[in-house]
Order: sequence, then structure tokens, then C-alpha cells
Amino acid sequence: MNGSARCGLGAVLGALLFGLTAPAAQAQARLDARYVVTLGGVKLGEGSWLVDIGQDRFSAEAKGATSGLARIFSSGHGTTASRGAIRNGQFAPSHYAFYVKWGKKFEDLRMKMAGGAIKELTVLPPMVEHPDRIRVSDAHKRNVMDPMTGAMLRVPGNGDLMAPEVCRQHAPIFDGRMRYDLTLAYKRTEQVQTAGYSGPALVCAIYFAPLAGYVPDRSAVKYLIQQRDMETWLVPIAGTRVLVPYKVVIPTPIGQGILQATQLAVSPLPSRASLTTQ
Repeated sequence: MNGSARCGLGAVLGALLFGLTAPAAQAQARLDARYVVTLGGVKLGEGSWLVDIGQDRFSAEAKGATSGLARIFSSGHGTTASRGAIRNGQFAPSHYAFYVKWGKKFEDLRMKMAGGAIKELTVLPPMVEHPDRIRVSDAHKRNVMDPMTGAMLRVPGNGDLMAPEVCRQHAPIFDGRMRYDLTLAYKRTEQVQTAGYSGPALVCAIYFAPLAGYVPDRSAVKYLIQQRDMETWLVPIAGTRVLVPYKVVIPTPIGQGILQATQLAVSPLPSRASLTTQ
């Protein structure tokens, strides 16, 4: 797989790890999650995800690194983060950052946003130009969300969080290089258990549709478009109307890629007053 396809696929998979975004609940909470990543049953990496949801603000940060046999081929580590306000019951992200380093190569991407539009974007190293790449226009940078803001599925109202219709979600994503849509659809409900959570999980199918910033002939992009067996298993954060992934399954030509939670610990979010006195 060439560098362009790998970066595009990596960005898509990063978004898939965290689901989609809907209107927000107002409960305050802190989620401290831990995940492992396997391919064909072989452990490739592990990571953490810390999310703070306040009355009028939010922040989220994920960190990960290769482990196990993956280190034999290439060591890597990365971080991604987003922060912003909560207005009218919805996330209003203002900053997004993504950094990854594998071997001697790296990618450093930063975005500033306002009103769902990209206002500033820096990417290092710059994307390699390709004559067949579908150009990202200014229109593609409006009415979008970044991948990390899509880290939480937020369910409006007072209905059942585990109802099948909760899976009916659609998100317009711009990751700094590629503009694509992610759509969820209900498949089934499973019972799961991990540190911090035991109960039902909504299993939703994931469908990927690229719009711009990609080369149509790339095999990785074609594979994701045609894939019909990707799924995310969503579970609620206690005391909120927010769902997060317990598991994400992405079939590949060499075995199933799985991201699975080993911890989903929830605690009250410290008040601003307590934070300033510490």
C-alpha cells in the first residue's frame, strides 16, 4: 500500500474507532477508556481515550502505540485530540490535532474550525499531488466535523438508548486530507462485559463513502467503499446519553481488524472551581 492510500485508510479507520455524532446530552462526565487492536488475532497496538463532557465545553484526547509483533516491523505512536464548546445541545469544535510517527516518517495535522467550517489547516508533510486525486473544494470544508469530535454518539430526548433506531446516524467527516461520509445502520444487540461496563451493546453496520481528497483507483479506498461487514458495538456512558464504541470490527484481506475496549471507566467531571484550586 502506498503512502497516500495508507494515510487515507488510517484516517478513515481512526474515525471508525469512535462512531458518529448526534445532538448532545447535557450530563457532565469523564470517560477513561483503554483499547487493544488486533489483526487476525495478533495484537498490534494499544491505546487510551480520555473524554471530558461539561455543561458548555468538551475535550477529547486519544493516544496509541504499536505493541507485540507489530514492533518487529515498525514501531509507531500517535495522538489525536479535539476541543470546543457545546452550543444548543451540539458539539461546536474549535480545534483538532492529529500526530503520528512510524519509523522515520511522521504526519502532523492541525485544524481550526468555527460554525462547522474549516478556517485554518496545516499539514506536514504536505500531501503529494496526484493528477487523479479528487480536489477538496471550499464547499467540502463546510458543514463538517473532524474525526475526533465524531468520537461520541449523542442521543437526543429521553428515549431508550439501546433502541435500534439509535443506529441510524450519518456524519460528514473532514480529516484534513479527505472528505467522506460515514453512515450507520442497525444490525443486532449483544451483551458485553469489560472493566467499567456490563450490559447491552448496539451493533451497527458502518458504510464508507468518499467525496474528495482521494484517488479513486486506490485499492484501499475501493475496498472500504465495497465493504459491507464493518461494524461498531456501541455502549452508553453511565449517567449520560452518550454512546461510545466497545468494539469496532473491520475485515481486511489478511484477517479481521478489531479494536476492543479493556476498560470503560466513568467518573464525575471535576468542576471548574475545583480545578482552579488544585
